[in-house]
Amino acid sequence: MRTRFILIQTSHAGNVGAAARAMKTMGFSDLVLVAPRWANVLRREETIQRASGALDVLANARIVETLDEALDGVTHLCATAMIPRDFGPPTRTPREHLEPLAKQGKKGDQHVAFLFGSERFGMRNEDVYRCNVALSIPTDPKFGSLNLGAAIQVIAYEWRLALGGYEVREAIQPVQAADAQAVAGMLDHWERSLVDIGFLDPGAPKKLMPRLQQLFNRAQPTPEEIHILRGIAKAMSDATRPPRGDKADKGGKAPGND
Repeated sequence: MRTRFILIQTSHAGNVGAAARAMKTMGFSDLVLVAPRWANVLRREETIQRASGALDVLANARIVETLDEALDGVTHLCATAMIPRDFGPPTRTPREHLEPLAKQGKKGDQHVAFLFGSERFGMRNEDVYRCNVALSIPTDPKFGSLNLGAAIQVIAYEWRLALGGYEVREAIQPVQAADAQAVAGMLDHWERSLVDIGFLDPGAPKKLMPRLQQLFNRAQPTPEEIHILRGIAKAMSDATRPPRGDKADKGGKAPGND
């Protein structure tokens, strides 16, 4: 479904860059600016820095003089207005409105646009009246002020979620648990080492080893972790043995007794 983000009379160049970044992270690219404060806002250093790599969105963005030009081809217009109006379109949360809108869009050709007002003045009533809905992001009633870039990120996320979203990728590759034989060998090693350090009485072992077996079954250690655990067991046993140079000199003569 075609999607456009429209910013009216943006006064801070950084917010244009933040908008481009927010859009790109959610897979959107159609950005239109209506009468921004800076004619060269798409090339300003602050804009480029805040875009943080979303330069293709900035490169494809358009600047127009009127809202009518920005709405060319749009079939469903969503205002983003935190202040309810006594007259105008219904006010809905983004999720409440966008989920059914996405389902409807699959049945026909829809071109959705999200309209954002000036940072200083918000949206004019006459612009809100042109919209099919006023989206209001649920915020703390005591502090509902959202930065323009943050508001665009929320709307872009909710719309992408309604359209199907993206899969969450694992940060690391899934690990393979060690097989039962490796775990059993490690437990045998630990049993010997626990006896060596006096923690386990081989004559009355009780249920220590079965409990350890259950612990490691739940933990599902990897082969690398089994290797570490066996290294710990070896270090425990080695700690109980005297250093090689400390053995008594059996059969030798005592010094000074010639």
